[in-house]
Amino acid sequence: MNNTTKGRLISLDALRGFVMFWIMSGEHIIHALAKAAPIPVFIWMSSQLHHTEWDGITFYDMIFPVFLFVAGVSMPYSFEKKMQLAGVETPQELPGSEKRKIYLSMLRRTCILLVLGFVVNGLLRFDGFDHTRFASVLGRIGLAWFCAGIIYLNFDFKKQLIWFLGILIGYYAAMKWIPVPEFGAGVLTKEGSLEGYIDRLILPGRLHSRVYDPEGIFSTIPAIATALLGVFTGTFLKANYSFSIKIKLLLMTLTAVALIIAGLIWDSSFPINKHLWTSSFVCFVGGFSILFFVFFYLIIDFFGFHKWAFLLILIGSNSILIYIAAEGLVDFKHMADYVFGGLINFTPLVWQPFFAALSVSVVQLLLLYFLYKRKWFLKI
Repeated sequence: MNNTTKGRLISLDALRGFVMFWIMSGEHIIHALAKAAPIPVFIWMSSQLHHTEWDGITFYDMIFPVFLFVAGVSMPYSFEKKMQLAGVETPQELPGSEKRKIYLSMLRRTCILLVLGFVVNGLLRFDGFDHTRFASVLGRIGLAWFCAGIIYLNFDFKKQLIWFLGILIGYYAAMKWIPVPEFGAGVLTKEGSLEGYIDRLILPGRLHSRVYDPEGIFSTIPAIATALLGVFTGTFLKANYSFSIKIKLLLMTLTAVALIIAGLIWDSSFPINKHLWTSSFVCFVGGFSILFFVFFYLIIDFFGFHKWAFLLILIGSNSILIYIAAEGLVDFKHMADYVFGGLINFTPLVWQPFFAALSVSVVQLLLLYFLYKRKWFLKI
């Protein structure tokens, strides 16, 4: 089976919606649930919906890289029509004139994401250049996706793999061996890391964490490798090999396990760290990203069971829009309280925060459903 819509994998929208749900309101539901019903499973889930303080990993740390991975998976599918029209089998064979059009389109998308990232960070408050944070989640997605796209369009798989390994090993070598003034080489703390030093030296405006920025300049480089992992996955899944889709999914699963093991081994010398986007983090989370994708693809696109994921598809089909809105542009909490606040007051006091958080999700999903039915999507 192959459940696609106009060449678009439904599972990609569902997976994108799954990870975005936790950002837009899902985390608050689980935190409130853990307080109202403090049983071990809810407490554990709540603990997984916080970023780690520094080294280590939680589920919440995986959300951003999984989203970037998904952007990479979609790349081979988005270029498929252009390759068919040009009569070529690989993106490297596209004519120069066609590539230039693609470059301009990619650059436009990246610039829009950078600007939207500025807006999410409060650019429109006009607090002044020094108080504006220019690094952002959307900006990193745009930059990493753009660089991965350039590599995908100009190099065959073997050379793409060399780029991938070169980025991870090069980032590791730089972070471990290039000395930072007053700290020396290989100091992987907030103040002493090369990434933090480069942020303080080059990144304009306000840093997220004063001495470094988790979406800073230097740590965007290994994020390119995260996007490339998605490109590899999409290319492999789309390619016409002699073996079946079941074998493809098995090989993807084995690759995911190998990446997770590689990340755990590398962790001993280069700790898994989302803030620094370390090479071990890329491998470890990349493995889980593949596993998430295999699960969603198997259930939705292979077996054809997609009705259960409709709410996730609502979120995933307008993920950038709901992210921007939920990050402060729309006061969903006020809207939900206006509509459901009276009813929630009749519930037990200990459960009211849970129902309040749930009502925010309801309002968000109603908005997304309205947009979905009218086919209004924020396309960048």
